[in-house]
Amino acid sequence: MIPFDFEYYRPESAEEAARLFQRLDREEKQPSYFSGGTEHITLGRLDLMHSKAVIDIKEIPECRAMQYEQNHLVLGAALTLTEVAESGVFPLLGKAAREVADRTARNKITLGGNICGQIFYREAVLPFLLTDSKIMTLGGDGMNVYPIHEVFNKELQLKKGELLVFLLTEKRYINLPYASIKVRQQWETGYPLVTASAIRVEDRVRVAFSGVSPFPFRSKQVEAALNDPNMPVEDRIQQAIRHLPEPVLDDTEGSAEYRKFVIKHTLFDIFSILKGDEYDKWQKN
Repeated sequence: MIPFDFEYYRPESAEEAARLFQRLDREEKQPSYFSGGTEHITLGRLDLMHSKAVIDIKEIPECRAMQYEQNHLVLGAALTLTEVAESGVFPLLGKAAREVADRTARNKITLGGNICGQIFYREAVLPFLLTDSKIMTLGGDGMNVYPIHEVFNKELQLKKGELLVFLLTEKRYINLPYASIKVRQQWETGYPLVTASAIRVEDRVRVAFSGVSPFPFRSKQVEAALNDPNMPVEDRIQQAIRHLPEPVLDDTEGSAEYRKFVIKHTLFDIFSILKGDEYDKWQKN
């Protein structure tokens, strides 16, 4: 149970939801958008979230989109991780989504909720960072479309009351060779020690991480090192690890040094999957 009273609203469109937020905010009701509700319950119980008004977006048609439009895959923010995974429309995203929490939780956790959430892992954002996706939002100033790299820096940085409606990914990225590896220290559904998602675009590897730092990230410096043809694979990986953003997490899941050890072997696995010929040649030498 959520240990505070709140007003409940269920708008029929994204535009209505955005207008509602603006009105409720003027009334000082600390409104919040609600889709799966997992963080409202978890953080509410810990007294880390409080709202006098909740705006339920999970049945808004625009937020439930799953279709191709103008050579882009459109995925609504209110789709659950289970729906995304079982649809098969974006294999890398499906693999990443299937490894978040357990199935019961994934039936509730939404794509937008995971990306916008306060729990810092936000693993569903990794495939969108790798594919240079865009997001569409609605807020007090109307509709906006942003390249994800412009608005995602450690977290999704939207204006107050701006609603994430859907994400757009170019069709050419959807079925590229990919790898998604999640390493846990404790149990099959625990928080990740390291999560790495990667794709191969032409002959270059792109990689994004969660669980390494207190925010998910994709690093140009890490990718430059991994794709340097003048170094053997092992040296590339060692150089990539030197470029990890600080701080590397040091917590009950694992020490910073242990995480770096896991990252090293995870990157070897990614090379084996995405650049097998190059990896095999390095091993033989």
